[in-house]
Amino acid sequence: MIEPHGGTLINKVLPKIEKERIKGEINEFEKIEVRPETIKVIKNICFGAFSPLEGFMNENDYYYVLDTMYLENNIAWPFPITLDVSEKEIKNIKADDKLILTNSSGTPIALMNIETIFDYEKKEYAEKTYGTLDQNHPGVSSVFNYKEKLIGGEIFLINEPKPTFLYLDLKPLETRVLFKEKGWDRVVAFQTRNPPHLGHEYVQKAGLTYVDGLFINPVIGKKKVGDFLDEVIIEAYKALIKEYYPKDRVVLSTFETEMRYAGPKEAIFHAIARKNFGCDHIIIGRDHAGVDNYYGPYDAHKIFNEFPDLGIEPIKFRSFSKCAKCDAVINDKICPHPPEMQRYFAGTEIRTALQAGKPPSAEIMRPEVAEVILRYKNPFLV
Repeated sequence: MIEPHGGTLINKVLPKIEKERIKGEINEFEKIEVRPETIKVIKNICFGAFSPLEGFMNENDYYYVLDTMYLENNIAWPFPITLDVSEKEIKNIKADDKLILTNSSGTPIALMNIETIFDYEKKEYAEKTYGTLDQNHPGVSSVFNYKEKLIGGEIFLINEPKPTFLYLDLKPLETRVLFKEKGWDRVVAFQTRNPPHLGHEYVQKAGLTYVDGLFINPVIGKKKVGDFLDEVIIEAYKALIKEYYPKDRVVLSTFETEMRYAGPKEAIFHAIARKNFGCDHIIIGRDHAGVDNYYGPYDAHKIFNEFPDLGIEPIKFRSFSKCAKCDAVINDKICPHPPEMQRYFAGTEIRTALQAGKPPSAEIMRPEVAEVILRYKNPFLV
């Protein structure tokens, strides 16, 4: 099985005896409340999904990553993973202090050893990460809403956040054990933030043809208005897997993280995370993790050429469609027929049908999947 990114699967969960000691001394620490999405980052760092990160990036790593897409130790990483704080929150805090990160209820989530506290330029952060300063881009908008300072340092998990879907919440160590139990030496990952249509099914099964198992890993977390609800995505995939996939060749598990819509850089990030889960291949489609027209349709394919040392191999799919002549789902590499014979899997067509309370055409989406989605009065984020 493929090694974790950086060679070691990070585990930053405090031993029970140490947790109890920290809890007993909790009033001795300064505390900062963090956002729900930051809590997901903490969880991913501490259970190794973000290996080799052991905490929020310090000043050196922050600038190395912004400028080179590599950490200071020369391990690939596409964009900063940071903790922003206000001047008020850190008025009594300095480097080398210990800090408790809490949720909105005051429950301690993690202990942080502060390494650096530093200023940063929001414009530089946004433009170097997303390639634009347009605040209509959801990632850019998030950066401009960050607080004044960044703090970096190692973290240790005190209380594990409650997962959204407990029965689908597999940690990287657990997926690695599961893949071994199934006898899967080679695993392909599929990243998604949408319910499946026939095009998705086609690329998943095409990828599965060359490996031992398929890891379907939907993003669960903050997305933009108009994206599908998390529950809708999960239930739709359960229906598809039940009816159309061999049960011993597929694992469905959630990846709790926010969508940044960073296009090609996020494709690298998604690949690294799935490498940590134990996958040696990942399916990269057209406009992977893109939004609107900020990135070229195949930029997420091209960027992998800049990371020959990444370890996980992308399986790149261009456009796919239902060809009237072939009477099959095809891609533009294998079908000779002209565009007028192709029916493309347009998201707008699918959404229009669903918003009208009607199932999309069976040539685009399995009826069982459409039936699940239509059970919801509004399957979209508002």
